[in-house]
Amino acid sequence: MQVPICLFDAKNAVLCPQCESKLETGQLTQADVDASMKLANLAKTIPEIEKFSMNSCRQVGLNHVLYLSKHDIDATRKSRTMYRAISGEFSGKVWLVESEASDRKFIEDLFFPAKLISINAVWAPGGLQKTKVIVSGKWTSRFPIDTEQVAKIVKELRQLDIVIEFEEKK
Repeated sequence: MQVPICLFDAKNAVLCPQCESKLETGQLTQADVDASMKLANLAKTIPEIEKFSMNSCRQVGLNHVLYLSKHDIDATRKSRTMYRAISGEFSGKVWLVESEASDRKFIEDLFFPAKLISINAVWAPGGLQKTKVIVSGKWTSRFPIDTEQVAKIVKELRQLDIVIEFEEKK
């Protein structure tokens, strides 16, 4: 398993002086440390997590955005029990995104499993650029993704203003 802190630190839930200094200087966030320890703890009961490669974790409100490799995201999405176990370790919602994702892929990962029709840059009056996302289908109260939270995460982590619309109007 690869995590932002030393694997020994993650498994023992104590930071070494080197990782402690990285946390103090801002190279690591408290979310990185917490997520590393939680994944290491889960790896004891779920062996597949031992193969994970987590680049970082960012916290936006109660949301936790885990930056994982594509293979790890695919494995987690295929196993409901693994996703539930990971989600159960965190307070709030867990979002899985690719570590090296472009802005477009980042937004697609946040909307998983919903299908996106298009993601385009549009210019608003006053020279402001916004990113318009069109989601397949029509919005219902049972839509599985909180679009306000997605907009908030994208704004904070990627500095993009997004406008979310659905293919079919209400």
